[in-house]
Amino acid sequence: MGTTQVNALQDISMDVYKNEYLALMGPSGSGKSTLMNLIGCLDTPTSGQYWLNDTEVSTMTDDELAHVRNKEIGFVFQTFNLLPRLTALENVALPLVYAGVPRKIRLEKAQQVLDSVGLGDRVEHKPNELSGGQRQRVAIARALVNDPSIILADEPTGNLDTKTSIEIMDIFDKIHAAGNTVILVTHEPDIAEKAKRVIWLRDGLIESDTIQETASAEG
Repeated sequence: MGTTQVNALQDISMDVYKNEYLALMGPSGSGKSTLMNLIGCLDTPTSGQYWLNDTEVSTMTDDELAHVRNKEIGFVFQTFNLLPRLTALENVALPLVYAGVPRKIRLEKAQQVLDSVGLGDRVEHKPNELSGGQRQRVAIARALVNDPSIILADEPTGNLDTKTSIEIMDIFDKIHAAGNTVILVTHEPDIAEKAKRVIWLRDGLIESDTIQETASAEG
């Protein structure tokens, strides 16, 4: 910020293991968005290392990071980030376009993941023809279509009502149960309760790192 260096994260050291279900929490300015961007290979650290599946990604070029993001990380955003002119099927298939997958195969795979999130009958609908919950299901399907190592969700229920939020979190439960690694960024305690582990950040530091033994699908 100008001539002042602000360290958004300080001395962060953490391991996330395959098939973990982790929630990152903390007040505004705690560093959770910066940490999410680092985990998602959207940013690179100014110092230190980040290893993803035995590969150091903290020294990669932008092009290399783009490849890692497409292959290893599925993103789910609070605002859905769907392309309005594309159908649900086309939105879900988009990461496979960038991966160079042939059209027939990518549309088949997109159909499969839309079926898995309960939207198999909405494949030809565009985002403005879908409810908020349905749009988030499309976004989740898009995150899953490349079989990523990590599902990274940033406030995934932030724009949804309570009933729809519960339905969306049930989908994340199923994704985790299927063997996926899920990392949520949230400020809502009831959403974080779904996770098996909660890391609380404050002022760029890990204040606590807790395993939730009682976490369950019932919340």
